[in-house]
Amino acid sequence: MTQVPDDYDPAELEPRLQQRWLDDETYRFDGDANDPDTAYVVDTPPPYPTGELHIGHALNWSYMDFAARFHRLQGDDVLFPQGWDCHGLPTEVKVEENEGIQRTDVPRDEFREMCVEHTRHQIDSMKETMRELGFSQDWNAEFRTMDPEYWGKTQQSFVEMADDDLVYRDEHPVNWCPRCGTAIADAEVEPIDREGTLHYVTFPGAGNDDVEIATTRPELLAACVAIAVHPDDERYDGREDDTFEVPLFGHEVELIEDEDVDQEFGSGAVMICTFGDKQDVTWWAEHDLDLRAVFTEDGHLNEDAGDYAGLTIDEAKEAVADDLDDEGYLNDTEPTEQSVGACWRCDTPIEILSKEQWFVEVDKEAILERADEVEWIPEHMQQRLVEWTEGMDWDWVISRQRVFATPIPAWECNDCGHWHIATDDETPVDPTEEPPAVGSCPECGGESWTGETDVMDTWMDSSITPLHLSGWPLDIDLAEFEPVSLRPQGHDIIRTWAFYTLLRTGELTGEKPWENVLVNGMVFGPDGNKMSKSRGNTVSPEEAVEEYSADAARQALALGGQPGSDVQFQWKEVKSASRFLTKLWNIVKFASGHFDEDTPDIADPAYRDADDWIRAKATRVASDVEAEMEAYRFDAALRELREFAWNDLADDYVELAKGRLYNGRPGERDAARKALYDVVSVVTRLLAPFSPHLADEIWTHLPGTEGSVHTADWPALDAYDEDAEARGEVIAEATREIRAWKSANGYPLNADLDDVELYFDPGAAVENVDTYDLSETVNAPVRVRTGRPNVELVPIDVDGDDAEIGPEFRGDAGIVLQALSEADPAVIQAQKNSGDTITLEADGEEYELDAEWVTVEEEYRAEGGEEVAVVETEFGTVLVYP
Repeated sequence: MTQVPDDYDPAELEPRLQQRWLDDETYRFDGDANDPDTAYVVDTPPPYPTGELHIGHALNWSYMDFAARFHRLQGDDVLFPQGWDCHGLPTEVKVEENEGIQRTDVPRDEFREMCVEHTRHQIDSMKETMRELGFSQDWNAEFRTMDPEYWGKTQQSFVEMADDDLVYRDEHPVNWCPRCGTAIADAEVEPIDREGTLHYVTFPGAGNDDVEIATTRPELLAACVAIAVHPDDERYDGREDDTFEVPLFGHEVELIEDEDVDQEFGSGAVMICTFGDKQDVTWWAEHDLDLRAVFTEDGHLNEDAGDYAGLTIDEAKEAVADDLDDEGYLNDTEPTEQSVGACWRCDTPIEILSKEQWFVEVDKEAILERADEVEWIPEHMQQRLVEWTEGMDWDWVISRQRVFATPIPAWECNDCGHWHIATDDETPVDPTEEPPAVGSCPECGGESWTGETDVMDTWMDSSITPLHLSGWPLDIDLAEFEPVSLRPQGHDIIRTWAFYTLLRTGELTGEKPWENVLVNGMVFGPDGNKMSKSRGNTVSPEEAVEEYSADAARQALALGGQPGSDVQFQWKEVKSASRFLTKLWNIVKFASGHFDEDTPDIADPAYRDADDWIRAKATRVASDVEAEMEAYRFDAALRELREFAWNDLADDYVELAKGRLYNGRPGERDAARKALYDVVSVVTRLLAPFSPHLADEIWTHLPGTEGSVHTADWPALDAYDEDAEARGEVIAEATREIRAWKSANGYPLNADLDDVELYFDPGAAVENVDTYDLSETVNAPVRVRTGRPNVELVPIDVDGDDAEIGPEFRGDAGIVLQALSEADPAVIQAQKNSGDTITLEADGEEYELDAEWVTVEEEYRAEGGEEVAVVETEFGTVLVYP
């Protein structure tokens, strides 16, 4: 036990404790991550290392830290790792910008090393913010997807899936970003709304009548392979198989019928191109149409576009439309609203190109079955996964035409084109630098190979985090995998991280990846809008920590709303949390003045009702908070804890116990000391998940404690007694109300009172209330009475409204006011009760006043005529005799 400093100084204690936790390895995981009976494993999101940990990160990591700290207190062996999802295009772009180069200007391995160095610096910055916020990761379990030790596992999982025929290489239409120069998955395509132009274009008939089509993409005329109409559209009856010449380009196409055509769009006739959108891909496959590719990978038109070759897509759109108009094919144009798929990284509209790529097979039914086995918190978030999965049209394209990512462990035979995939024991391997171990080609015997230069989608790395955390492949086989405890993540990546993990880890193990998915929402600015620099409403975690403290910022995030809901960052919540922490510090400082090394071991204390009450309530609150924490309702848990600590402990019990603590006999003092110690110990441990710094600091000042509060046990105070809680509530409420009455009536809180009487409402199930502490606190003898209080409301004074009486009676106003002051208050009250006017006599004159101009002051009198105050409470009535 040590002396508590006078002032709570988070700027001093928070960094000090953070360093101590690191030095002592307070959060080190020593168990078996694959043992569901002892381990609580957090499948921590590996964030992209932007160098900045924003307030949305702070919310997500606060949730997982609350859970990790709670489960440690529950006795679980907690693995709370921290990974970094390093690979990806944004890093390549940033390195090119910083170094003033293009990635093709330097050797592949040199550019990758530049990306690695850049990422290391970014990670260091984010780690520092995580530490400042008091997050309790085990840094011995840190991993980076850019390290061979990790991406070798990604490759091995690729090999395992290929062995099960779940990975394949094929030519197929894929989403393509012209700016990034790579294929992207459906999950990486974001819809953007914009205004386009609908062009009505005549296609001349070849031996039959012309037809008018409507299109927003005239630049795709060179790629047109058919015209489609709805079979029920009477405008085109009998025209199926008619042939038409594509204007400007001259090749012929046929008219086909398909029920997916929207008859209400444009003219009802549309051109099918390869490819304008996914619908084109569907029609192309179903009707076995030709492939006419006219777009290049960098967003230009190729030589098949004739005179338009070399133009960008936007330039071609304008040029083709102008030429259609000049040649008389363009009949009309009109504006139209469009929703266009765009690359999630650069917002460039994507194109669909037919490319040889690597794919992972998507078994939608299996994914949904595994998702149904997981508990989603909140439950409705599962529906986002369901809707995304059910809407999937294509398998997952996993190859990317970039550098900084996990290499695809495959080589192509230069003689016969056979693709060889590495074996498990070859990984990690970079096929651009090393030949395959197989030697000669198993198909043709050739010995010349070219390593695959494409790399994997970054989600291939992060979708095996549960396997990595469980120790695969060194400590367990895939068949031995057990679902990890918790996947915390944002709702914005349900369609990516959650989906791909269910797919990949599920296919590899046959198991669900996790027991629970805890979903967090977004953090909005103090003004209620999405945070953005242009709005000027951004808040950084560092800013909140510097202004108040990490512990206060964490509480504000916890109280922002239930998991899954969007949270508005409010400075007033941070300020309120800071005030609460200061209040608690002061309570502990007061309490510690009454503790000594023997306090925890006081035997057989003679508790009074106030002691039994606070101990019973602390027991119930600990149970309630435990239940809320187990259900991940952090806001409800913290709210109940704060109300108990602030209202019941600080405002009520401490005031009730002060008399015994300062002036009680030894046995009375010991009972109050022991009760206060037990409850402070409980509050400290309940607070530890939310405000870990203050909780740990308090813990070190309490007698009978060892080490960190974060290695202690959840409170096991077994003192609940419903009757004791009910009796204590009476004492606490009576104390509050009497002290409030004193304040409102100008009495010092330590002023003596003649008497206090407690009357209980009929049916109140409270008996034998111990009023000792109440009497000491309000400085009055306290008696419990039966029946109803016998009091009478008596008029004692009369007052007139000068503003009304003066103008009405002018020169006689003084006489009227004097008469009012001398009148019998009871008589005036009777007149007010019986009518709308009051009659006065003065100097032989009679005056009639509006009753509303007159106020009669009343006060209660007891049966014996004494002045008494009547205070109504939840349990009944309190009479206060001043």
